Amino acid sequence: MSNTEIAEKPTEKTATRQALNKLNVEDIEAWRLIVPTDNPSADERNLQKQFPMGWFTVCYSSELAIGEVKPVRYFGTDLAVWRGEDGTARVIDAYCAHYGANMAVGGKVHGNLLECPFHAWRWDETGACKDIPYSRVIPPKAKRADCVPAWSTREVNGFVMVWHHPDRIAPLWEPASFTQIGHEDWTDLQTFEWKTANSMENMSDNAVDVSHFKYVHGTLNVPDYEFEFDGIMRRITAQIQVQTSKGELKGQIESITYGPGQGWVRYSGISDTLMVTGSAPIERDLMHSRFAFTQPKTEIDGPRAGLARALIKEVARQFDQDKVIFDRHHRFDPPLVCQGDGPFARNSDWFSQFYASSGKAPDMSATPDVAQFASVTG
Repeated sequence: MSNTEIAEKPTEKTATRQALNKLNVEDIEAWRLIVPTDNPSADERNLQKQFPMGWFTVCYSSELAIGEVKPVRYFGTDLAVWRGEDGTARVIDAYCAHYGANMAVGGKVHGNLLECPFHAWRWDETGACKDIPYSRVIPPKAKRADCVPAWSTREVNGFVMVWHHPDRIAPLWEPASFTQIGHEDWTDLQTFEWKTANSMENMSDNAVDVSHFKYVHGTLNVPDYEFEFDGIMRRITAQIQVQTSKGELKGQIESITYGPGQGWVRYSGISDTLMVTGSAPIERDLMHSRFAFTQPKTEIDGPRAGLARALIKEVARQFDQDKVIFDRHHRFDPPLVCQGDGPFARNSDWFSQFYASSGKAPDMSATPDVAQFASVTG
């Protein structure tokens, strides 16, 4: 079954498809993590100067074994992520407050503590030093929480997520979790990741950019969408019709963004699929996006198994096409828009609540119950 059987058959090859062909990418997974090195600076590209608040993914759960520590970089900051012997993931800044060693490089896990490779100072998830093997006294400053800046951490949906706020305010909401993930009737997560040379708000605009589906992804028509902006949640719903080898099928795509860094998409009708997304800025002009898919086992083992597999492949292919644009994008604020464009202004206003400097507080009073979207039967 070809990819075009789960998307409207393109009338012609799009520019992004031709660009991908010219790149002659042999290893698509490696290419997804490569960004241009010759771009103008973030300032020259007019990219946003601040990072939004919210929950953001720093790794997949499957990438962090018990007793493992790994270096990551997000929000322009080097971080140490480790999993203690109790199985809990923890995150603090990477550099030891004692003498500045990067504890994620050469450091090790000691019980539930992170041990610095330089002098073996041991730190907990609050950023407080709990042990210095060669000293009977821990300096008072080192005993305090946030001596090494600590990050509130949650592990949900197969993602390790941290809370970011530029003023280090405690989490204002919790990430949504899904009973489908890890459920015996649903498949294990199939995971993908990309790095793109862009900013988070620009990529947020892509979700409401309805016209690009025809000209970037090659659909026959610009799809009909309904948009709802409600508190920290944005919902986009589309009723779709696609041609398959079995004839025309009708389905629905419901896409939810919950804060700037967490999202999910529920595909129904064509192939029942849940895609959970997690993204995070590495630098002002560098993003890390992750997509994880799960499907009912009856779907993947049944007569529509080929369609189920093709849907996932097609979604990944479409983000490959988006990456071609994202990697060279220049931000115009405001953009020059026309009739038929998506609700860019509404999306910008919605996204602005996640900037601490905006003077707005995230609208928690209107935040809906996400449980209806996050259950096996939902």
